[in-house]
Amino acid sequence: MDSKTPTFIPRGKHLIAGEWVAGETTFISEPAHAPRHEFPVGTPALVDAACRAAEEAFWTYGYTRRETRAEFLNAIADEIEARGNAITEIGTQETGLAEARLQGERGRTTGQLRLFAEHILKGDYLDHRHDRALPDRRPLPRPDIWLVQRPIGPVAVFGASNFPLAFSTAGGDTAAALAAGCPVVVKGHGAHPGTSELVAEAILAAIENTGMPKGVFSLVQGGKRDVGQALVQHPLINAVGFTGSLGGGRALFDLCAQRDVPIPFFGELGSVNPMFLLPAAVKARGPEIGTDWAGSLTMGAGQFCTNPGIAVVERGSDGDAFIAAAAAALKGVTAQCMLTDGIAKAYRGGKARFDERNTVKPVLSTESEGRNALPNLFETDAANYLRDPALGEEVFGPLGLVVRVSGQDEMMGLAQGFEGQLTATIHLDESDTALAQRLMPVLERKAGRVLVNGFPTGVEVCDAMVHGGPYPASTNFGATSVGTMAIRRFLRPVSYQNMPLSLLPVDITTG
Repeated sequence: MDSKTPTFIPRGKHLIAGEWVAGETTFISEPAHAPRHEFPVGTPALVDAACRAAEEAFWTYGYTRRETRAEFLNAIADEIEARGNAITEIGTQETGLAEARLQGERGRTTGQLRLFAEHILKGDYLDHRHDRALPDRRPLPRPDIWLVQRPIGPVAVFGASNFPLAFSTAGGDTAAALAAGCPVVVKGHGAHPGTSELVAEAILAAIENTGMPKGVFSLVQGGKRDVGQALVQHPLINAVGFTGSLGGGRALFDLCAQRDVPIPFFGELGSVNPMFLLPAAVKARGPEIGTDWAGSLTMGAGQFCTNPGIAVVERGSDGDAFIAAAAAALKGVTAQCMLTDGIAKAYRGGKARFDERNTVKPVLSTESEGRNALPNLFETDAANYLRDPALGEEVFGPLGLVVRVSGQDEMMGLAQGFEGQLTATIHLDESDTALAQRLMPVLERKAGRVLVNGFPTGVEVCDAMVHGGPYPASTNFGATSVGTMAIRRFLRPVSYQNMPLSLLPVDITTG
């Protein structure tokens, strides 16, 4: 792309119910490269306007036919694709991510929208149930009762730093909420405001082309804690979707719980995603696993919530060979640009935290500078890991920790000591089956997704996917933020007793 003739120059405004609105104050973006741009700072007053518009829109949008919402979701995907080159251009500028990564993420974003359009047309998500009246039943007759899932109302979505498209303005949370029939108010992430604005422009075009109410979507840019607090505590917001840090997510979760009317907070807060390398697999292909682990660990500068940050392996020469191969592969990885200056600073701080501990020893130690990150690798044992909770805290970036164990029983004890995770992985050969069978009951209680002989980076968007897990991986272990089951977060069951057909929801009468 020719940087002298930009495809898209941001207008630098919020989108509130179909209107581009300037801010009283502004902030300057901090792109990885290319010119900076000026964007408006969000305010509680703007949040209030967006939420009120969303509530007004719900009285129309929440009662639309599934076919109408599917058309709207597909139109959003079309409009995003029509702006594909511009989205890639400004997205790479703001985040430092490669063009191929942004193009792939854009495909995932439009794919999610189309998947939800297809999903709601099938109608299975509605969980239709009908208990017909039994007027002659004794000792008491039974009334006629229908059940169907209904949209909950306006939803707040927080854009994620590490996915400017797939987990942000028109990402999975937004797609699921709109599919359910819920208007959305997005708080854009300050790491990629231009990308957010351009995607919001696409959503607005889809609103206008399909005749949706303008308040069905709003984007509030920037803003500090007061904006996030105003959004999650606004009385018209009925649920919150969030992907981000444990500290920030927990603070918002607590605010949701403290409301006069508490609401669900669906926060995905990160994970260290442990891998358990079983003895026969390590003996047969330990160096291969180590090399592949290094690739997964450093993919995208390690800025994935499913980054496999911990490898558990038995002591001995086979485990040593695994570590040596991983270290050799990591040495060959050049510095990678991180998403923001703040994330890069936090990565350096996480590495420093490991340097300061006598419970770990460095295998590969590097010094990262500025916005760039180099990989690091440390080693400890199970006893030290279990005694030092800080070793289990996520370091967002390409840092790995190997935990050595002495035999199967210590591996089992370590597995039981892990906190909740998004994923847990087992590397095994056939002769490892008995140990894997011992591990499985533990790991399925610890993680939302358990996988074998692979790496968790790369989350398939499909019906069977769970991207969530026990706390602190997420705030609601019964939910997922990826896959069609994500729509359940924004629905609630309603029963209708002795109801004439003329008063039943259209999803029952046409379903």
